[in-house]
Amino acid sequence: MKSMTGYGRGEGVHDGCKITLEVSSVNRRQSELNLSLPRDFDPLEPRIRDEINRHVARGRVTLRLTVQATRDRAAGRGRVHRSLAAAYARELGRLGRELKLAGPLTLDTLVRLPGVVEAAEPDDDAEALWPAIASALKTALAALTRMRAREGAHLARDLTARVTSMRRYTAQVRKRAPDAARRYREQLLQRLRQAGLEGLDLNDERLLKEVALFADRSDISEELTRLESHFGQFDDTLDSRQPVGRTLDFLAQEMNRELNTIGAKANDAAISRAIVHLKAELEKFREQVQNVE
Repeated sequence: MKSMTGYGRGEGVHDGCKITLEVSSVNRRQSELNLSLPRDFDPLEPRIRDEINRHVARGRVTLRLTVQATRDRAAGRGRVHRSLAAAYARELGRLGRELKLAGPLTLDTLVRLPGVVEAAEPDDDAEALWPAIASALKTALAALTRMRAREGAHLARDLTARVTSMRRYTAQVRKRAPDAARRYREQLLQRLRQAGLEGLDLNDERLLKEVALFADRSDISEELTRLESHFGQFDDTLDSRQPVGRTLDFLAQEMNRELNTIGAKANDAAISRAIVHLKAELEKFREQVQNVE
């Protein structure tokens, strides 16, 4: 089980060019890729997308690729804006005199000012840089996958705790359910006595029919069996090496359906209280499932 949240970074150097590649992912119901590539590197986009899709099945993935000339290479390819440097020198000299500031204006200060020295963009062919980019991408995706796996382990523990709690309340409901018809019969008789019908035959056909109808309407054995089956399916996802987020989302919907039916059919205060607890745990379960790949 993996989380949909993670981050990875990869770097490389090829023929005087430094390559930096960052990949991050966040929650998203479907798969979505957002790639930011330098100019002239668009031809590599399909290959980058294919590589990401081999590692990520769900979530919004953002990738940023930067390619810069290293210092040694940029030194022979940079451009100095002399007119801009002269303008800086005039204005800074004037400002120094106005503020009565001592100290000479050095060349080192000038070249650090914005726009004075402009490093040329690498003009390397994208294909020539692809092996280095692919290596950086592999490193970044490996780091992303490790982070998603670590967070996925935390999610698995939390989801397991939620299911364990739901199993406990479900066991209480199953234990309580068989006596529901008997309790209804006793409550019905009590209401009849309160209405002044104490002499009613306990084997009266109408009474027996009413109790039988209630027992049929309030039978929740099938819903409990399906609910417990969903818990077992959750256990199976813990052993799966495939993305399970959509499966868990579906299971949560089915659990909620069963709980709604049980709550509507079971005319019992204790069962109703257990259903409240079950729904509270299920809601926490559903929230966490939104983070699972």
